[in-house]
Amino acid sequence: MPLKNSTSIPFVFILTGISGLETVSVWLSLSFTLIYVVSLLGNCTVLYVTRTDPSLRKPMYQFLSMLATTDLGLSLSTMPTMMGICWFNAREIGFSACFAQCLFIHVFSFLESSVLLAMAFDRYVAICYPLRYSSILTSARIAKIGLAALCRCVLPAIPPLLVLRRLPFCQSHVLSHSYCLHQDVIKLACADIQFSYFYGLALALLILTLDPVLIFVSYMLIAKAIMSTSSPSERLRVLNNCLSHILAVLVLYIPMVGVSMVHRFGKHVSPLVHVLMANICLLVPPVLNPIIYSIKTTQIRRGVLRLLTPRQL
Repeated sequence: MPLKNSTSIPFVFILTGISGLETVSVWLSLSFTLIYVVSLLGNCTVLYVTRTDPSLRKPMYQFLSMLATTDLGLSLSTMPTMMGICWFNAREIGFSACFAQCLFIHVFSFLESSVLLAMAFDRYVAICYPLRYSSILTSARIAKIGLAALCRCVLPAIPPLLVLRRLPFCQSHVLSHSYCLHQDVIKLACADIQFSYFYGLALALLILTLDPVLIFVSYMLIAKAIMSTSSPSERLRVLNNCLSHILAVLVLYIPMVGVSMVHRFGKHVSPLVHVLMANICLLVPPVLNPIIYSIKTTQIRRGVLRLLTPRQL
């Protein structure tokens, strides 16, 4: 008999850790804890530096603040259940909590892609229209871009989750990951899930496929502009200015492509590979992005050093 998601029946899902690695569970717990600590400290540091340093008021750093905020949200979305499993073996999660985690994970994942697209537009304007850069990317326009990106990611993610709340569940309540993902939860429903399947596919194509294509187009336009007008030294300088963003794009999309390939062609691959790839997708970008920008961006690096270096009395 299908189990309804009603308040009269305690409804829980069972989360799964990284099966097959129980012998090194302590080291895994320490590793995941370190990952979250680095992610939280790194992104909070970037936010603090960009907010407090008057020299970092340019559009580029405002977009970087958005990226750090998104990374922070993504880390905080997965951290409670991941740390609960690692340190307390707390594997149960209520339906409402699972629903909320689904929403936050998907919104922040989509928002990460949207912010990187906005940063690609920033690089395009800065390189192709340097004299009009400040007039095009005003603070008001940047705020509108951020609001549009937020609405673009939040509003489309709500309908499939509202459908999910109304579905009955009569199969196993054991999920495949250490956190709730919509595509993982929906497989356990004993109802027609065609709407959710095709809607999720369309949403992924709209955001996670369209965004990298537009980013690629922006860099093609940048390459065309610098190849026709710049000297070799100028081309190298422009490339260096774009390198942080290029690395952030690769850090996000390469794991996504890897997960898609594993799901599409890895039907006989160990479930451990699927779980590890999914964790890499969600955990690695928030850790590496602040490191990349702190190393490759001179102003951010100087701000971090000022923060870490005690003042001389």
